[in-house]
Amino acid sequence: MVLRKLGNSKLIVSSIGIGSQFWGGNQDLKESYRQLDYAFDHGINFIDTAEIYPVPYSKKTWGGSEKIIGSWLKKKKLRSKAIIATKIAGRSKEFPYIRKGNLTLDKKNIRKFTDESLKRLNTDYLDLVQIHWPDRSTNFFGQLEYNHIKNEKSIEIKETLFALKEQVKAGKIREIGVCNETPWGLSRYLKESEMYNLPKISSIQHPYNLLNRNFEISHSEISIRENVSLICYSPLAHGSLTGKYRNGIIPKNSRYKKYPFFKRYKNNRCIEASNFYIDLADKYNINPAQSALAFILTKPFVSSVLISVSNVRQLALNIEATNISLSKNFINEINSYHKLNPNPSH
Repeated sequence: MVLRKLGNSKLIVSSIGIGSQFWGGNQDLKESYRQLDYAFDHGINFIDTAEIYPVPYSKKTWGGSEKIIGSWLKKKKLRSKAIIATKIAGRSKEFPYIRKGNLTLDKKNIRKFTDESLKRLNTDYLDLVQIHWPDRSTNFFGQLEYNHIKNEKSIEIKETLFALKEQVKAGKIREIGVCNETPWGLSRYLKESEMYNLPKISSIQHPYNLLNRNFEISHSEISIRENVSLICYSPLAHGSLTGKYRNGIIPKNSRYKKYPFFKRYKNNRCIEASNFYIDLADKYNINPAQSALAFILTKPFVSSVLISVSNVRQLALNIEATNISLSKNFINEINSYHKLNPNPSH
């Protein structure tokens, strides 16, 4: 397993990380443990979670993914070898059961989140705390147009950074990052941290895959120049790039069968592009999922690629992508097609 430095931080993370969004929900507990065992036995040290997980979200299960990770860490006594990243929910009406629906990114909520997350994860420190989405109204989660709300009341980024600094100073948080943040927001975090001597973000978590390369347009330059690494999620476009959904087939235990609300990569342009990339992988005699992951790992702004799988067989297949070197011709063919059908998920 290739290890990479996470941005400007001291954290060294595996280039493949394991995502936990289904643990504690429809995923069997023993299967979650099997995946964690296999991941660590094969060089993965990076686990990503969030307080709102698992998916689908509910009052009954929220925090469940963190609890599973915490119980596994305690049982295996592997805390010192693991890099644990979790996420605090931003302002939203979707989670009235978390902190009574008051999810503003201020000192009170960040302090309460930190203490509760530490308890669920059975640890006394969090390696990486990420803001799951912005406090303000802006375009993220695939929304294209920015609609400005004049005089909107939201927590300023400076206030959020001061609150995070308090937890870093207390030794509860090692590094901080953001998720689903816009280029403006990313720039603002960097500016405020420099102006007020506040912790600098080490990473940004964003969707990035062959069907969604928008990060290259919007964020890649600032990511490289400011040394803020990308932690990539949805690298296989909800499984669309694996070939499992070809010809309209939706396998019994697949993500689209279990979670029909995943729709971002189901439009006609995405289906056309997926078919091309799968056929291209077949042409070069490479597994399509592995080729999609290997392409992402060629990018200089990527530190870790998060994979969420249904079973250990899929996990093993994805880990093997780190051993694949794509030819120049293969990459050229990807890029040539991308120019004809760019970012079909948007």
